[in-house]
Amino acid sequence: MKGIVVEIWGDYALFTRPEMKVERVSYDVITPSAARGILDAVYWHPGMRWVIDSIHVINPIEFTNIRRNEVKSKISARNVKSAMDRNDGSLYISTSADIQQRASTLLKNVHYIIEAHFEMTEEAGERDNEEKFYAIALRRFRKGQYYHQPCMGCREFPAHFRLLEGEEMVESHYHGQELDLGYMLYDMDFSSQDDVAPKFFRARLKDGVINLQDCEVVR
Repeated sequence: MKGIVVEIWGDYALFTRPEMKVERVSYDVITPSAARGILDAVYWHPGMRWVIDSIHVINPIEFTNIRRNEVKSKISARNVKSAMDRNDGSLYISTSADIQQRASTLLKNVHYIIEAHFEMTEEAGERDNEEKFYAIALRRFRKGQYYHQPCMGCREFPAHFRLLEGEEMVESHYHGQELDLGYMLYDMDFSSQDDVAPKFFRARLKDGVINLQDCEVVR
């Protein structure tokens, strides 16, 4: 397995809890799927898939509240199908007409270290191999390159990152402590396209680290 260690930080973050239906409330820390999204923003290929091994929480967990402009409606699959069948219809959202202010509870001054590796997938080509993907990924992380701006849950909260190589880990504020953060979203299960289901895990922060290699995942 080819592994990397990446330090990420930002002013604000919003890793929305799915049980909150109207106003957004963030989890206490970054979710594994959000961490994978940041790595995908830097380097993604259909022949590989990032797997998050652990999350180091460096800064104290702090919340703040803001009000954000959002749209209150969305384009439904039913409307899209209807427009395709009739070859007519308006498939757009007018932000000026659908704008709505909603409160959000988000994190501030976030700082994490992500340990991850990648696995080959069935989409890999004949010329694809681990050494090739690893070399490309390292080069992009070292240069700070990305396909799209990595973000902390929402696009308006950019994530800064740098590759850690041969450096000591930054000590966590929670070193020597053990916290139970409850159930968090682990990832989405796309094994069945007709029944995409969320997967959750019990997040335990020990010495500032959430170990994802030894956690129970439930659906």
